[in-house]
Amino acid sequence: MKLAIFGATGATGRHLVELALQAGHDVRALTRSPQALPLRDPRLHVIAGSLDDEAALHSALSGADAVISVLGTRRGDASPVCTDGMRSILPAMQAAGVRRLVALSAYGASETHDATLFIRFVRKVIAAKMRDKDGMEALVRASGTDWTLVRPPALTNGKPGGAWRTGAALRPGWSARLARADLAAFMLREAERGDYVGAAPVVSI
Repeated sequence: MKLAIFGATGATGRHLVELALQAGHDVRALTRSPQALPLRDPRLHVIAGSLDDEAALHSALSGADAVISVLGTRRGDASPVCTDGMRSILPAMQAAGVRRLVALSAYGASETHDATLFIRFVRKVIAAKMRDKDGMEALVRASGTDWTLVRPPALTNGKPGGAWRTGAALRPGWSARLARADLAAFMLREAERGDYVGAAPVVSI
């Protein structure tokens, strides 16, 4: 497959790029900081640019079979990175004729906003970040793409376990965690297989 990956220099994105290359996929990664992705592989094409750069977006998406977005804010940043990013990505996908989208969201977004007392507490603590996920999900659902929204619980930098539970109706508890490497593996598998097109699966250990 030819994959366009957004958010490739983040903690999850780096795992995703490595796994995609190991699986034999061609990867195009759009980033404002190419030096933050030091991998070298003939199937990796790092494109310098931002999400408001139409030429860079076209270069990333041209000929792509699927888009995987692992965009997210960095600690202390309350800007709506996911929503703003998707406002650029979705029209560019349409222009390039790319339909498949796998996007990182979070458990507690949209209709799961009051799933548990713990989630209601989390949404108060990181309100701006969760509103960003809500906004992104609304855009994706209305886009007409073959979308999947992936909703993990709290993420860790731990070693991958290689096993997870997943499902649109799964309700992870307050102690649920998922290694970023496992999240990346699930998102890549979903781009390859399409088990949850038009759904928002939770993935957790």
